[in-house]
Amino acid sequence: MATLDSTRRRLPRARRLRRTSEFAKVRQAGRRVAKGCLVANWAALPPGAAPRLGVIASRAVGGAVARNRARRLLRESFRLHQHQLRAPVALVLIARPPLPSRSFAVVEQDLLAALREGQLLHEVA
Repeated sequence: MATLDSTRRRLPRARRLRRTSEFAKVRQAGRRVAKGCLVANWAALPPGAAPRLGVIASRAVGGAVARNRARRLLRESFRLHQHQLRAPVALVLIARPPLPSRSFAVVEQDLLAALREGQLLHEVA
């Protein structure tokens, strides 16, 4: 049986951006920060909405295995830290070519740095 803590941190399909129009809307109307091995684009969602995530890994990142690894690393980093967001956002993460060769810890640090620079995270005392 899943605990309450693990249930809150899930990233079900409903919380993912899936349509091209959703990605385009966030990338055109939102803000952007590039950090290390990723680029983060985001747009605010109405209060009370759940944060949503979309991940892009182009062929420049590598072959299919490398692109899938990049997507998994970005999704997992977001999943673990989604509860720290100040307000709900639609977030599009774009993998840069060095990402698949990086460790999870480095990818997580880059994501947190991008979210901090965008002032999207709660300050931890």
